[in-house]
Amino acid sequence: MDLDKLIELYPRVYHMAERGAWDSIRVRGLMSTTAVLDHLAIQGDDRARYESEHRDQKMDVIAGDPASIVLRDQKPMPEERLVNALKDGTTPRQWYELINQKVFFWAEETRLHRLLGARDYRKLEHDVLTLDSATFIPAYAHAIWLCHMNSGNTWPMPHRRGTDIFRRIPDYPVKRSGKPDKAVVELVVDYAVPDIANFVVEVRRMKGSEVLEFLG
Repeated sequence: MDLDKLIELYPRVYHMAERGAWDSIRVRGLMSTTAVLDHLAIQGDDRARYESEHRDQKMDVIAGDPASIVLRDQKPMPEERLVNALKDGTTPRQWYELINQKVFFWAEETRLHRLLGARDYRKLEHDVLTLDSATFIPAYAHAIWLCHMNSGNTWPMPHRRGTDIFRRIPDYPVKRSGKPDKAVVELVVDYAVPDIANFVVEVRRMKGSEVLEFLG
């Protein structure tokens, strides 16, 4: 896929974070689970429960420490459903580790609102980041993957998936018009976006589709 066409079709991308996370993200950047664990020097067996196993609830790494970071839950991705979804020999453990090495953005706001309105999240408040694609995507093009589906969801059906659902920008299939064969659902970045504040154009505190306040 052509970089300029990607930016034209998806001029904004979105990230849904925990309530109150923006202050930390602005200073420390937006980190994948793996990056968080590296940052907090979590090693060995203590690390596996965050990075290699299903998180059925959000987890506070080194709870009670001022430096702690909350990892979001992965409720839609239980192991027993991943077994039926993974098609290329990838194990659930390998899938969790792959997903946890990446930072995820929605390519369209409709997908963001679908997640905000999901049963497990609609009553909670979130910090929603909106990024300017024209500056963000060129800066991170070397580290970006595109995905045509919600890679972390197995409901209502465990749709088949493998590591090949993630494609680098030039490798993402397109039609003769240059538009994607399948709409981009997720824009995914390897490891972390340490300077994310440079690309954020708006931060909203949201509950469902209601904007409670503007944080930036």
